[in-house]
Amino acid sequence: MFSKVLIANRGEIASRIIRTCKKMNIQSVAVYSEADQDAPFVKEADESYLIGKPRVNESYLNIEKILKAAKDSGAEAIHPGYGLLSEHGGFAEKVRESGLTFIGPSAEVISTMGDKIAARKHMEKAGVPVVPGTMESMADVEAAKEKAETFGYPVMLKAAAGGGGIGMQAVSTAEELEKAFEGNQKRAKTFFGNGDMFIEKLIVNPRHIEIQVLADEHGNAVYLFERECSIQRRHQKVIEEAPSPFLSEETRKKMGEAALKAVNALNYVNAGTMEFLVDEKENFYFLEMNTRLQVEHPVTEEITGIDLVEQQLRVAHGEKLSFTQEDLSINGHAIEARIYAEDPNTFYPSPGQLTKLKLPEGKGIRHELAVHKNSQVTPFYDPMIAKLVVHAPSREEAIEHMTKALHQYEIEGIKSNITMLKRVVTHEKFIAGDTTTSFVPDYYIPTVTNQ
Repeated sequence: MFSKVLIANRGEIASRIIRTCKKMNIQSVAVYSEADQDAPFVKEADESYLIGKPRVNESYLNIEKILKAAKDSGAEAIHPGYGLLSEHGGFAEKVRESGLTFIGPSAEVISTMGDKIAARKHMEKAGVPVVPGTMESMADVEAAKEKAETFGYPVMLKAAAGGGGIGMQAVSTAEELEKAFEGNQKRAKTFFGNGDMFIEKLIVNPRHIEIQVLADEHGNAVYLFERECSIQRRHQKVIEEAPSPFLSEETRKKMGEAALKAVNALNYVNAGTMEFLVDEKENFYFLEMNTRLQVEHPVTEEITGIDLVEQQLRVAHGEKLSFTQEDLSINGHAIEARIYAEDPNTFYPSPGQLTKLKLPEGKGIRHELAVHKNSQVTPFYDPMIAKLVVHAPSREEAIEHMTKALHQYEIEGIKSNITMLKRVVTHEKFIAGDTTTSFVPDYYIPTVTNQ
């Protein structure tokens, strides 16, 4: 096994990876920006290296500085976490060219699946259902309007690169498409350096359900069931749970087998997630593949008992998976709530000093933290500061645990989305498992209070 691993990330995911490294007696190396010098993960790592100023392009996206830190520390491998460089094929390639192990799939697979148009083509060829849409990028709005007429409105306009809901907009008419095209194209170009756009038929009121996969370099692959990720704001997930309260056993198996088809077709190695849109009749369609660990991976760990970071490390070291599909089963129910430093009325970030942080405690409660009391939440990074995860024998009990835990969670000094989370998990639609990606705009009405 590796003796030392560098974590090319920050915040709660860096702390999460460090925790498993400690369990496996692997030395951990953190890299950090000036803004993160007092962050928990910097102190938790066995070694830490300052790599630049607060802005990500001067620190966490600076490949050469990260590789230099890896070389100086004597690290043998680099774990990219999620976000930042985790789905940057060029980074994965440079890591391997440097003689280090990249803890993830090949650079070629990362690049292929990072281009949503190329990914759609590969999935269709592999026999995985895809949403009807264009298989080529569209140069201008006129081409987009022509394609939209072919599929029929409403359609979803999407950027071919990137994620996080950037460059994505639902449109119902040609006029709306004309207004949306240029702005989204510019945003995609700014954020991802790629302004290519494509169109998909809009699946009305879908669920967002994803399948976790693991594969080794010896041809073994498994799926670790599904996560329900339909509670979203601005196309970004807020609450996730496993398993989905909606899927039948038959559809769960079909989706898992479809995910494994994709894994085999790509010769995929390491952890990954196949994301699907699922309609009210349980028809499912490929959305995208995340070639990395997911933010919401803890709910899968809680229901399966599998440490996904440990498996990533073992697979990257060349080991075979130590379990088969038949060994896996679902144990109880898990829910994750993302705690954001943001105004719960506008969803705008709320940077500042965290003057109070009191966490709920109890059986089945798990915390993933990027902060501590007196932390300075800066405007330079994603405003997610923590994740609250609960696990219980049943979904009903998990909801009860989550509700109680959210009411015990105390944050002062900044605004947070805890008010929103409490209202979601106590809503009759959520309790009934009747959630789609339109849940937040349909049922969440902001209030003027924070707690």
